Amino acid sequence: MTRRRKIIKRFLWSFFLLFLIMNFVAFFHAYKFTHFSENSIKKSDESAKLSMFGKLKTLAFGIDNPRPKIEYYPKQKYTTFTLNSNKKIECWSIKTAKPKGTIILFHGYGGQKASMLDKSDVFLKLGFNTMLVDFMGSGGSEGNQTTIGYLEAEQVKSCYEYLLLNGKKNIYLMGTSLGAVAIMKALDDYQLKPKGIILECPFGTMYKTVCARFKTMGAPTFPMAGLLVFWGGVQNGFWAFGHNPSEYAKNIHCPTLLLYGEKDPKVSRSEIDEIFLNLKGEKQLKTYSKSGHENYLLKYQSKWTKDIITFLQ
Repeated sequence: MTRRRKIIKRFLWSFFLLFLIMNFVAFFHAYKFTHFSENSIKKSDESAKLSMFGKLKTLAFGIDNPRPKIEYYPKQKYTTFTLNSNKKIECWSIKTAKPKGTIILFHGYGGQKASMLDKSDVFLKLGFNTMLVDFMGSGGSEGNQTTIGYLEAEQVKSCYEYLLLNGKKNIYLMGTSLGAVAIMKALDDYQLKPKGIILECPFGTMYKTVCARFKTMGAPTFPMAGLLVFWGGVQNGFWAFGHNPSEYAKNIHCPTLLLYGEKDPKVSRSEIDEIFLNLKGEKQLKTYSKSGHENYLLKYQSKWTKDIITFLQ
């Protein structure tokens, strides 16, 4: 019996130690995932130069995500201004003659407002003013934090209310990935009433999107994905398991255009179908068979533009 107790005791201590190590690793990875670094070296370049010790360090502590910086600017005349939301956020305003309305564009994870310029160009040609926004932690905005759409929802609200206060009508919200999720949460939280919204590849739940990132790296999702979601929420002050755009969709009643790349490794078709089913207002779903989690204009500029025109009309 004594020998059996020793084996059980060793097993429990080993399990406890393993549990501590997994939480230690998840804690640091969650922080790196939700906080950008001022390090300007690209992740791919950095990882390629790592020694064995460096790779082990990266495995334990995560790899730095460089803070997204503005590398190019609008070709058209534009105005830069800052809004005071839950963080100070920098925006560009680009105007056209006799506008039909205004499109506010929100970038995805690891992006910044310049990454939305090609889409802005399409909207300008269609006769709409555009407003391009840096979420907190990106471009010219404050901080280095990202919450994958959770706190960014208030920044969507601030941008929308800014246009309302300036007498703008026919306001549309357009977001990619994180930007799409932030729009959905803003509509759920604050009951905004835009003319319509355009959503590109929003994930269904925070847990599912973290699992997808593990799968793209060839790593098992259990239990690390759950631990990363837990610690990411703790570090950023919210319950991350409740960050679920598929649920936000149930409180969205305005016209919605939902766009999806069929080869997306980070967002599944089932997530998109659930979001589309839950949307309550007039809705359209358009897919791009050869696109992944990327800018759809790269492969489908004509089709994307046609889908946008049909929706806006």
